[in-house]
Amino acid sequence: MLKIIVVEDKKEHQKNVRRILTKLSVKYDFEYIPKYYFHYCKELHEEIKDRSNRKIYLLDIELEQSLSGIEIAELIREEDWDSEIIFLTSHDQQFEAVHRNVLNVFDFIERFINMEGRLEKDLLKIIRKKDDNRILKISGPHVEIELHLKNITYIDREERKSIIHAHGNTFKTNLSLEQLEEFLDSRFIRTHRSCIVNKERMIEKNYTDGYFVLDTGEKVYLLSKKFRDNGNINV
Repeated sequence: MLKIIVVEDKKEHQKNVRRILTKLSVKYDFEYIPKYYFHYCKELHEEIKDRSNRKIYLLDIELEQSLSGIEIAELIREEDWDSEIIFLTSHDQQFEAVHRNVLNVFDFIERFINMEGRLEKDLLKIIRKKDDNRILKISGPHVEIELHLKNITYIDREERKSIIHAHGNTFKTNLSLEQLEEFLDSRFIRTHRSCIVNKERMIEKNYTDGYFVLDTGEKVYLLSKKFRDNGNINV
C-alpha cells in the first residue's frame, strides 16, 4: 500500500494538502495511507526507517522549531532511495538549495502557483509508474521467501496458511492475507475473502460462475460479487 507522508507546520497549508489528496484519491480511485506531521519527531524518524511501504514525501522546506524540509530529505535519502520526494514552498529562491543538497528530488512546487494542478500531475506520474523491481520478503523459522511482486499471480488461504502463487510454484507462510496486504501495492486487489490477486495478471472475470482467469491460463474459482468494485477489468 502506498503511503503519502506530509510534513507541514502550518495548519492551513496542511489542511489544503489534505483536501487535495482526498479529492485526487476520489477522482482517480487510488488508495493510500496518509501520515501528517507538523515537524520532525520520533514517529517521523521511525517512519523514515520503515521500508515496508512505497512512499511519497511532501515536505515543506521551511519548518519552524524543527529540522528543515531539506534536512529531513537528506535523512530520508540516507535510508531510502526508492521513495519520491516533492518539496512544497512559498519561496522559489529555495530551488537551488534543494538541488544542491538533496539528490533524486521528484519535483519542487511553489505553493501559490497552480499547486493543485502540479501536485495532481506529479502524483499521477508516480502512482502509474511501474514498480517492477519491488520485492516481497518474508523471513521466519521455517520459511524464507523473496519474490518480485510482478511475478506473484495470486495469494489464497488454505488450512491456516497463506499460499503465494508465482512462477508456477507455491510458497506457504503463516502470515494472514491482511498481514500480507501491508507488503503489497495497488496492483493487488481482493476478489474473495480468501484471495488476493495481481490485477495486472488477470485477463478475465466471470462473476456468474465465480472465477477469474490469469495470463498463465489458470482459472481460479475465488471470485465473489461482494468484491465486484475492485480492479479495472470488466467482463
